[in-house]
Amino acid sequence: MNIESARRQMVDQQIRAWDVLDERVLDAMLDVPREHFVPPAYRGLAFADIEIPIGHGEFMMAPKVEGRLLQALELTPADSVLEIGTGSGFLSGCISKLVKSVTSIDIRAVFTDHAGQSLRSAGFGNVVLETRDAMQLDRQRRFDAIAVTGSLPVYDERFQRALSPGGRLFVIAGSLPVMEALLVRRSGEDEWTTESLFETAIPPLVNARRPAGFIF
Repeated sequence: MNIESARRQMVDQQIRAWDVLDERVLDAMLDVPREHFVPPAYRGLAFADIEIPIGHGEFMMAPKVEGRLLQALELTPADSVLEIGTGSGFLSGCISKLVKSVTSIDIRAVFTDHAGQSLRSAGFGNVVLETRDAMQLDRQRRFDAIAVTGSLPVYDERFQRALSPGGRLFVIAGSLPVMEALLVRRSGEDEWTTESLFETAIPPLVNARRPAGFIF
């Protein structure tokens, strides 16, 4: 496989074709070596239009969904960003290309450990990884943008309350068969607006609230 050709094809035929037109986002997804973050058994599928298993019932999002997430958050070089669900660390690297600093948390140490190794080897120095439960989020900390990479079967306001005024939250809410990707903006201390972006389906965050009879 010609890696650079496959990477360019991923960006042009999957991500750009799904209305991701922000050149900074496209450049970030070209610059971060996705193949270094994919489990060895799936390395040949690093640039495919699929979700890639990373263990423990979790998956890397499809590249086009990652692109839409990055574009929706309208990230700037001055932003401080929280990522909830480190996973492989690929998205952490993409975010770090676009902002001042990234704090990425995951409940599983195996993910933060492996992601940390991958990020360090790729030269990313503005990502702080923390192993802890997102449901125990520090209420005093606020961020310019928050990306939640697991779904919320029942929408939880704790994440939007962790935004600074003017901040943006990307989150996927709902249960199968329909989940919605949402962009939530904090317009004031007690004011938020919500925009529906697209439909998709991803596994729920560990310990997220679930409706009775929930099955993924």
